[in-house]
Amino acid sequence: MKQYNVTGMSCAACQARVEKAVSQVPGVTGCAVSLLTNSMGVEGTAAPAEIIRAVENAGYGASEKGAEKAAANASADLDSLRDTETPRLKKRLIASVCLLIPLMYFSMGHMMWGWPLPRFFDDNHVAMGLVQLLFAVAIMVINQKFFISGFKALWHRSPNMDTLVALGSSVSFAWSVYVLLAMTRAVVDGDGEAVMAYMMDFYFESAAMILTLITVGKMLEARSKGKTTDALKGLMKLAPQTAILIRDGKETEVPIAQVQAGDLFAVRPGDSVPVDGVVTEGSSAVNESALTGESIPVDKAVGDSVSAATVNQSGYLVCRATRVGEDTTLSQIIRMVSDAAATKAPIAKIADKVSGVFVPVVISIAVVTAVVWLLAGREIGYALARGISVLVISCPCALGLATPVAIMVGNGVGAKNGILFKTAVSLEEAGKVNVVALDKTGTITQGEPQVTDVVPGPGYDEKGLLGLAAALESRSEHPLAKAVIREAEARRIAAAPVDGFEALPGSGVRAVLQGRELLGGSLKFISGKIDLPGELQKAAEELASQGKTPLAFLENGRLAGMIAVADVIKEDSPQAIRELRNMGIRVVMLTGDNQRTAEAIGKQAGVDEVIAGVLPEGKETVIRSLKKQGKVAMVGDGINDAPALTRADMGIAIGAGADVAIDAADVVLVKSRLSDVPAAIRLSRATLRNIHENLFWAFIYNVIGIPLAAGVFIPIFGWTLNPMFGAAAMSLSSFCVVSNALRLNLFKLRDASHDRPRRQKTEARERSQTVSYILTVEGMMCEHCEATVKKALEALPGVISAEASHEKGIATLEAENPLDEALLKKAVEDQDYGVKAISKA
Repeated sequence: MKQYNVTGMSCAACQARVEKAVSQVPGVTGCAVSLLTNSMGVEGTAAPAEIIRAVENAGYGASEKGAEKAAANASADLDSLRDTETPRLKKRLIASVCLLIPLMYFSMGHMMWGWPLPRFFDDNHVAMGLVQLLFAVAIMVINQKFFISGFKALWHRSPNMDTLVALGSSVSFAWSVYVLLAMTRAVVDGDGEAVMAYMMDFYFESAAMILTLITVGKMLEARSKGKTTDALKGLMKLAPQTAILIRDGKETEVPIAQVQAGDLFAVRPGDSVPVDGVVTEGSSAVNESALTGESIPVDKAVGDSVSAATVNQSGYLVCRATRVGEDTTLSQIIRMVSDAAATKAPIAKIADKVSGVFVPVVISIAVVTAVVWLLAGREIGYALARGISVLVISCPCALGLATPVAIMVGNGVGAKNGILFKTAVSLEEAGKVNVVALDKTGTITQGEPQVTDVVPGPGYDEKGLLGLAAALESRSEHPLAKAVIREAEARRIAAAPVDGFEALPGSGVRAVLQGRELLGGSLKFISGKIDLPGELQKAAEELASQGKTPLAFLENGRLAGMIAVADVIKEDSPQAIRELRNMGIRVVMLTGDNQRTAEAIGKQAGVDEVIAGVLPEGKETVIRSLKKQGKVAMVGDGINDAPALTRADMGIAIGAGADVAIDAADVVLVKSRLSDVPAAIRLSRATLRNIHENLFWAFIYNVIGIPLAAGVFIPIFGWTLNPMFGAAAMSLSSFCVVSNALRLNLFKLRDASHDRPRRQKTEARERSQTVSYILTVEGMMCEHCEATVKKALEALPGVISAEASHEKGIATLEAENPLDEALLKKAVEDQDYGVKAISKA
């Protein structure tokens, strides 16, 4: 996705206009315009020059963004996000208010409350009108941007909010000038009664007040919008600007842009790590809260990785750079948050459709309103006041901001807590999942075996048993052997050197320690060497039922004891799974383990269902079948999880996992904690709820405000709306929407006390009502033929799963929706098989 800066947009109608113009450029396959960040993301092959030309032809400005998101250029990106609009609007507002106060004194203070004026104005009503005209003109010049933008948009046949404001103020001013001229004629004719009547028809103060109040709203809105990007700006500020490189044994401070992969750099206590790297010398505690939100420092030693923007708290470190510039973890996080802001959530399409026709409809309503009141016998001034009120109370901005501000704030809250949503779609859809499929290894469990139980034999203690086991396993590369060695090291038990090490058939190892023969291996292997005691066998069965692997050890044919090893469950996994289930989400564990081991771990974790014996390539097929139960989220960390992450409605990657898995996912958990999965779903639901609140306010405001301004309620309740109050309401509407979105900053995503099952609509039921087909296939001769037909059918869009049988000569498939039978036939025939008949099951 290429990103562009867009200038000149003032409301949702502008956003819709730019999006429509760019979408019509040949080669553009997708376009999302953000009013919030004044940016645009474009997908496709169209040249940047053509895209910029399309934006300019629509009446706006555009420029291509450079590689601004790289940490090396963080300051440039910060400049683009810095709030420059609020100071400008503040100056305009101060100047407008300084001129508005005397205007209001002349127009309302004297006329309504009899406040004193210089004698020169006694009975000189034309002079009073001229003074009001001058003040109004001055305020209109100060706020000329409304008129330039509004009438320019009208000229391009794409009226926007500025058009409404400019029309409302211009009509008020033009009518007042006409009244002033008519009053001047009445003075010349000596018609005093007409002069007094004309005095009451001035709307100079309305023309000026509309502009001033809209500027107030714009300033409040700009200030609030600036706060929505605080999280992104905070991430960019973390990027160090310099690094200390070690060249020829000397330390040299250089700009961050000069650091290359492979360079050695030093990190002193208290300094930030400049780029991603691996520690080559020293040890220290590093605070990674900037990236993960975790306040507890992490110990780093030789061989450990460090990330840019994390803070070295104690020791001196020398590291080798592995990722620099745009490739660092920090830059990737910034890119994800920024790209998510440039995308559009599906729910925003409702507001976009309304915004596209909103302003022309409002102008039409205003004209009809004025005409109806004239036909009803009211004077021109009264009818114009009603039409002007309709123009200035209508606000497309609130509609356009309802979704993007909530998405931006929600994304920022997630980023601060180590939860990264790649797109606005993923943030919206994550809260709608019905099923969460969890890969066991590395997701529910630690991902590496650990010693869980040490059972010494007669005449041995735990230390002696571990000493023998560590000595025997010290030459082995097996993962279970490494677990035994780690446990011995943790207990400060040294592994004595052994001779004659060899791996034996049947899962066993042998070595000689100081003339004594050591044997170790699975219970099945050891039971072939000696008769194991019944108590030990019973204990081993109990351990195996808990998902652990018992290993037995012999010394000179004598049983030394048993050590159980298992891939233990992460501390937070059971609690995270309980939270998911409390949300009404079904939790399924996928594993390649045997059923017995899988059931034991599933029981400890508390999942709803265990699917065991799943090969890496079979995970995607399982996800297909689970999708019958509703929206499915797949959580994984390995390369073999990538197809399943892509197939699922929502792919969630553990941040410490493989890059391929992270690339395939929709959501990335930086902290690699399973408890962040319910937190992400919780944040998604809160954001979606906030969007609904914003849209409700934006729609209901216009539904009530426009009829009120038009005077619909005058015959019923006698309610009228002065144009000035309409302008005040318009200025506050967008501010209210943005302020409501900012409440998300206070949301506690780890608080499970308010979790409730999501209201299930008809989605899961619709998924279960799948369509099944039976195809009579000719030419299948073997299992290879079956696999070919199955693969061809499952590749079709909408197909959930397919099976084929060469013995029966048929293929069956399940689809989400009815499919074109000609398409099914072609898919099979393209593989050189014949289709005699197709029928629905």
